[in-house]
Amino acid sequence: MTEYRDKCLGDVTLPMCYKLASDVLLENICALEGLPQKHNFSHCCSKVDLERKLCFFHNKKADVGFLPPLPTLDPEEKCQTYKNNRESFLNNYIYEVSRRNPFVFAPTLLTVAARFEEMTKTCCEEQDKANCFRTKAEPVIQYLKASSSFQKNVCGALMKFGLQVLESINVAILSQKFPKIAFKELTSLLKDVSSKYDGCCEGDAVQCIHERSKVMSHICSKQDSISSKIKECCEKKMPERGECIISSNKDDRPKDLALREVKFTESENVCEERDANQTIFMAEFLYEHSRRHPELSIPELLRIAGVYEDLLKECCHTENPPDCYRHAEYKFNETTEKSLKIVQRECAHFQDLGKDDLKYYYLIKFTKIAPQVSTEELTFLGKEMVTALATCCTLSEEFACVDNLMDLVLGELCGINENRNINPDVDHCCKTNFAFRRPCFEGLEADKTYVPPSTPQDLFTFHTDLCQAHNEELQKKKDRFLVNMVKRRPELTDEALRSLLTAFTDVVVKCCKAEGPEACFNEEGPKVTAKSQAA
Repeated sequence: MTEYRDKCLGDVTLPMCYKLASDVLLENICALEGLPQKHNFSHCCSKVDLERKLCFFHNKKADVGFLPPLPTLDPEEKCQTYKNNRESFLNNYIYEVSRRNPFVFAPTLLTVAARFEEMTKTCCEEQDKANCFRTKAEPVIQYLKASSSFQKNVCGALMKFGLQVLESINVAILSQKFPKIAFKELTSLLKDVSSKYDGCCEGDAVQCIHERSKVMSHICSKQDSISSKIKECCEKKMPERGECIISSNKDDRPKDLALREVKFTESENVCEERDANQTIFMAEFLYEHSRRHPELSIPELLRIAGVYEDLLKECCHTENPPDCYRHAEYKFNETTEKSLKIVQRECAHFQDLGKDDLKYYYLIKFTKIAPQVSTEELTFLGKEMVTALATCCTLSEEFACVDNLMDLVLGELCGINENRNINPDVDHCCKTNFAFRRPCFEGLEADKTYVPPSTPQDLFTFHTDLCQAHNEELQKKKDRFLVNMVKRRPELTDEALRSLLTAFTDVVVKCCKAEGPEACFNEEGPKVTAKSQAA
């Protein structure tokens, strides 16, 4: 690939230079002897162009639970390795992070690498290197997790629901972030943003970086008419410029912006305007509503747009359409009220139960509705739900924060690929309506199609390694025990499952204090087995 780059920079008229970089990369991968067979993508190599690219994309390993945790070197060793060979050190870091985050966009991975190098330079000068790395790594990890979650969610929307839904998401995001942007300017920007996702979602690193750069240059060239909050960002170089703009605060709402846009509810000609160009009309409605409501979540804005669209379908076929759609605001408030009640209930759960009990509640709930999902993924989802509520439930913008983050967790469950199937009920919620995905999941109960596997003997076989586990490691083992218990006995009540978890915890505490822990585990383990069978 480096040869290809150097040759084409030297002479762009060479035949190979008319090909896209991603096509050249895939050709080279397919040409490597034995590699397609080893990694099971020979069938992709028999395809060409877009079909081959999409084949590789659909065969990405979404579940990376087979990989060990990211290797962590001793701080002194890390600093010495960086000093000896900076390029090799950073390339290895990008490799390790990228393979564990297969759907993260290339510019984000480059930003993470740049922040990692910055952290390494700083911490290698410190006396207490270990503490410095620990403290400075946390915001980088959180940034990567948040970016990964958002990007997977948006790409999942594109892959499952198509360009129209992706554009609606972007209209809502951009209108909230840049409320003074004119609709005409927004539609122009939208073309660049949507084409960016084509390359980024398919994993075309070069196109993704190129398109991202194009979008940010577009925004920075029109700062005066777009936002007053991005001046410093626009002075940075790529990829920092892009990440800075994405994480910048929402601009202030224009002072002359009326609280309501009456043309969509009080005009006599709404149906005629809608019929002239439905796509543009609905995009403008979403733009006007989003820029006036920074307090609403992106899913809620999409729900309101969906309610309005359905209302017009109904109203425009009546004898007196204006009289019918004049009550639209009431419908919007009703929709938001329902969503608000869900959020308030979740935050009340958080206040009443606390972090650990709430996590167990979600582990049981997710495992019952989607027992086919891997144990690693289910424990991750439960933890993420608690993080969302812990982050948002004390904020003034509680509703938007909770609704946005919980929607991202559901996006993780639904996955990117349209061919991901879990079970009929979950698939229905994931694939029917992007905006109403969350209310759909609210109504789900335990999967009736699921046939539990037989309980393996080692589920209740405990060993002294439980006594060596640190708090965090022990907590992970408890989470896994609970999820595996639900998978084996999904018919048990939440109380019975929690009782078994308590029994497991009590055995660990008791035996780790005993003189002979292994003998204690051999004696107490079967009691937990008996309790599970009697439950």
